[in-house]
Amino acid sequence: MVKLEQAQAIVQTVLREASSPVSVFVAEEHGELVAAATMDGAAPDTRLNARRKAYTAARSDAVSTRALAEKVGSKPPAELASFDPVFTFFLGGVAAFDGERRVGAVGVSGLAGADDDALARLALGAAGLDSR
Repeated sequence: MVKLEQAQAIVQTVLREASSPVSVFVAEEHGELVAAATMDGAAPDTRLNARRKAYTAARSDAVSTRALAEKVGSKPPAELASFDPVFTFFLGGVAAFDGERRVGAVGVSGLAGADDDALARLALGAAGLDSR
């Protein structure tokens, strides 16, 4: 499980490195909250989006919301409808690994998707965790 100290380091890195206001949500391996923050001026919907991104990356069999979107992009609508309704395909959710073990995830929301994703990966590295 992501340790509180690691989660706080992830949050602090995101807050320090974000180019404009964002929300960040760090989840343990089941998608539950460990630490979170919303910067002053971040749009209210970024909170929910960051939470959903972290939840998706923590609970899906993909390593990121980007990977999940690519995986399901060609699936028929009926199969897509069977996904967990909290899952999201927006970029910015990245699973956290300690060696080979998935220990949680981070979700960042408020920037362009690729920038959310890059910031999430940077923050995981700063906390001593791996992303894939």
